[in-house]
Amino acid sequence: MKPKIKTNHNIPIKPAQHAEQQLVVSILDGEYPVGSQLPGERELSARLGVTRPTLREALQRLARDGWVTIRHGKPTIVNDYWNQGGMGILHAMVRFPEFLPSRFVTHLLEARVVMLPACADRAVSARHEEFLKFLQAGKNLSHNAETFADYDWRLQHMMVKNSGNMVYSLIFNDFAPVFELLGVRYFGLEQGRRASMRYYSRLLKTIEKGKPVERVVRQAMEESIKIWETFQQD
Repeated sequence: MKPKIKTNHNIPIKPAQHAEQQLVVSILDGEYPVGSQLPGERELSARLGVTRPTLREALQRLARDGWVTIRHGKPTIVNDYWNQGGMGILHAMVRFPEFLPSRFVTHLLEARVVMLPACADRAVSARHEEFLKFLQAGKNLSHNAETFADYDWRLQHMMVKNSGNMVYSLIFNDFAPVFELLGVRYFGLEQGRRASMRYYSRLLKTIEKGKPVERVVRQAMEESIKIWETFQQD
């Protein structure tokens, strides 16, 4: 049985969106594996219950994100989307986390280790007082997963937004849905909350002393990977 597509019932889903999501699930669950050809327009539109123009719109969106390659006059091919796909893949994966590869979250956290520490150092230099105020407020965090996930995401976003690099902001914004999903799971762990409280405290003290924060942030990001991997093994 295919996973149920999650929708906001207050917002009607458009036919092209419906077709796009159905095709994503069919690709992820192996009905249309990497390298295979999608059925022709007539057959595929009938299967999905949409018109052919609507199907074409959905396929164009999938091609834009890297799921498929459209070849005029030839069948559409399913790409090796992990290697050929764009950031739109992340948005799909947060809707269907059951299809995530086992090491995906670790790889995402490793990417954060590369990007966030340098962003943090530049951002703190530019917005010193703003970070002090934010971290002071963090001393009174309510110890529940949702509160921690929201606070931690806002701290990361502050670092990227104030780094002076607009490309980092665009990349990090695409991580938002994934971190929203995974953050609650991570901060549901007491070990994760404790580690983050130590991190916020060290970060605050480092900023108060006027020292670079890059090392503090990197150590915290690396520790979060170890905690996540331990959690996955339990």
